[in-house]
Amino acid sequence: MTSLQGDASRTAQRAPNRGIPPAETPPAEGSTTSGISFPEPALRVGWGPVPLVLIMLVVVLIAVGLIAMAVALMA
Repeated sequence: MTSLQGDASRTAQRAPNRGIPPAETPPAEGSTTSGISFPEPALRVGWGPVPLVLIMLVVVLIAVGLIAMAVALMA
């Protein structure tokens, strides 16, 4: 059975009110990776001409339909 107290020989020795001395703390974590591991895809510049034309065509058709309904209701 293991003890929850830990091994006294492996724990840092603390001086009263002084904390743990720097020699007894582990070094900072080093990073072994730098940069990206695979090439990223090229960014898309924006909307192409075909989707913009289709959206404008739908907007024009809806506007023509609303104007035609308004003219038909006034007659």
